Amino acid sequence: MTQSDQVIQYVQRSYIEPAKKRGDSAVSIKAGDVHKALRWNNRVPSVCQALSSKRFLEQNHLTLIEKQGPPSGLSTTTVFTYRLQIPGEPPSKPVKKASLLLSLQGAGKELFKKLGGGEAFLREERRSWNAAGTEKVRRKA
Repeated sequence: MTQSDQVIQYVQRSYIEPAKKRGDSAVSIKAGDVHKALRWNNRVPSVCQALSSKRFLEQNHLTLIEKQGPPSGLSTTTVFTYRLQIPGEPPSKPVKKASLLLSLQGAGKELFKKLGGGEAFLREERRSWNAAGTEKVRRKA
């Protein structure tokens, strides 16, 4: 039995089946909890990869709706949240969260265009900042 098989079997037995019996619509699994329960050492990447594998999702009729943790996604603190699908229901598509920062991309394009471009705007801001700074120095003297 592969490491992935061990992870899948444990998670099915300990998380997925109880959640389905309770009638839950979603279940969250922390990679570190699975890693600890299996009494493994230094195999967290294997746990995380198994929990996000297509095979795991399909076998258990799950949709990965959120993955929280560090950017690598391979940490004991990574939490996977799944939507449990009702048998016979078509699989739902995972919810993709766009980065808040990326959603602002291009927001100031028109404004900077009216101001003569980003570089011109920054030059003017620096000039006015420096002028205000020298004025304060003159008042102190």
